[in-house]
Amino acid sequence: MRKIVVVDRYRCAYCGACISVCKFNANELIETFLHIYDDRCNGCGICVKVCPMGALKVIECST
Repeated sequence: MRKIVVVDRYRCAYCGACISVCKFNANELIETFLHIYDDRCNGCGICVKVCPMGALKVIECST
């Protein structure tokens, strides 16, 4: 199992805080949506800690 970060689109304010701290360039704002690239995300959770809205969380993924 590997860990990835998922976004709750209803809570996300699209502020970009998560983008600025990601060392793996896994987060990107595309128009009005935050996209997290699963193939780049290592599930470290740094973005989760800086999100002022609590819109991100780390989950375990079986693939």
